[in-house]
Amino acid sequence: MRNFEEQLWNYVDGTCTPQEREVIEHLIATDEAYRLKFEEIKAFNLELQDIELDAPSMAFTYNVMEQVRAEEARKPLKSSINTMVIKGIAAFFVLTITTLVVIALANANWSAGAANQISVPTIRASELKNLFSGNVLNGFLFFDLVLALYFFDSYLRKRKIIEAV
Repeated sequence: MRNFEEQLWNYVDGTCTPQEREVIEHLIATDEAYRLKFEEIKAFNLELQDIELDAPSMAFTYNVMEQVRAEEARKPLKSSINTMVIKGIAAFFVLTITTLVVIALANANWSAGAANQISVPTIRASELKNLFSGNVLNGFLFFDLVLALYFFDSYLRKRKIIEAV
């Protein structure tokens, strides 16, 4: 159940139900604490009704709107950088470097005796020829095409937004 001050405010404002109104009227008539609180709330409500609110002058409204426009004009159009893009680029480079280190460590000749006898893995041209042919090359070119179309689309959208403004 709501506290009695809230009930009294609803009674003074006229937002309570007829059953609540009867109960509150009975409590005001019989209970001294309810009656005193009701008189206090009623007096405060009358004071609030006597207050006249003045509308701000047109000059004040104009000055506020000019300050808002000036603040918006100081901000660059696209000043924020999307952190997800930066994190995606960083993740790509970390993954690439990690992959290269793992491949280099996996292909290293660990059976060499001394530190000055470490052999560097050799890459044969025939292996590279097989790597950049067939499905791998087609997949790479397809990915580049999709990426180029995405960037071209974003460029056209930005140009359309700028022209609309």
